[in-house]
Amino acid sequence: MADEVAEGAIYRELAVKRTGQEHQILRGLAEAEERHENYWRAKLGEHARPVRPSLRRTMLRFMARHFGSVFVLALAQRAEGNSPYATDQDAAPQMAADEQVHEEVVRALATAGRTRLSGNFRAAVFGANDGLVSNLALVMGIGATGVASSFVLFSGIAGLLAGALSMAAGEFVSVRSQRELLSASRPTQVTLSAAQNLDLDANELVLIYKARGMNDEDAEHRAAERMGLFTCDCNPSFSLHPEVRSAELEREHEELGSAPGAAMSSFMFFASGAVIPILPYIFGLSGLPAVIVAVVLVGIALLLTGGIVGLLSGASPVKRGMRQLAIGLGAAAVTYCLGLLFGTSVA
Repeated sequence: MADEVAEGAIYRELAVKRTGQEHQILRGLAEAEERHENYWRAKLGEHARPVRPSLRRTMLRFMARHFGSVFVLALAQRAEGNSPYATDQDAAPQMAADEQVHEEVVRALATAGRTRLSGNFRAAVFGANDGLVSNLALVMGIGATGVASSFVLFSGIAGLLAGALSMAAGEFVSVRSQRELLSASRPTQVTLSAAQNLDLDANELVLIYKARGMNDEDAEHRAAERMGLFTCDCNPSFSLHPEVRSAELEREHEELGSAPGAAMSSFMFFASGAVIPILPYIFGLSGLPAVIVAVVLVGIALLLTGGIVGLLSGASPVKRGMRQLAIGLGAAAVTYCLGLLFGTSVA
């Protein structure tokens, strides 16, 4: 009963920060949780009393009140998926079915939020993660050879700049190329200006509409309209509606963002991750203590980035964080062992 109270409060808090249909959906979920609460109150009768909800749902309510982000919806999705009603003999079968439906509703709401931030989130998490892993591997590999700490620091700074500049250049080229491809795909209004002078016996206008995806009948019908053989748009579904296509392309351009902005973001995200492994050397540490501190700092950062990915995907943040940690430290361990081997052979 306490968890149902908390879940209802979570959805009401989220609804306050939403408008339109999302607001109505969240209010509907809150009302459903209130029905479940009343069910348990009736079951408990005189034994019903105020009790604290689980720590997880208390944290969810706090986050919903102060953030109201897609991360809260992702966590709510996971909470709905872990409902105990399927095996609870005191729960009505309808309640277990309700929770399954709730999970899908919250999944859909969270998916919309994931879609809105997927591009920026991908650039932030993977850019920072690339910087963390690649520069830690570089620093550990060089440090294991036994060279001076100043050389390790210089190598780390060089790796930071090389990686960040490479990421920025790649992102700039990628976004600029995508924008150019979208612009090249935008249909023009040549059909309006050229229609009156086309050869009626060899009507290339039909070819334009066929190339744009219309079948033979639709293309011929639309071409006849452009030639003025029909006085009205007899079947609007035959039309291409260039203004709609133009609006779609504009939205796609907005989602891609600007090439300089994407390049700057990639540079900053990579650099923010790559600077962490060299912090011990910047502050004067050397040898094994510097390596240990670098590994600890990067490990904490990897746990955080993995946990954020887990939260957003509705999965266990602990498992995702541990997976990220294992991959990152595994890559660094390989280069460290190679550095030891190389240092020994040089000696």
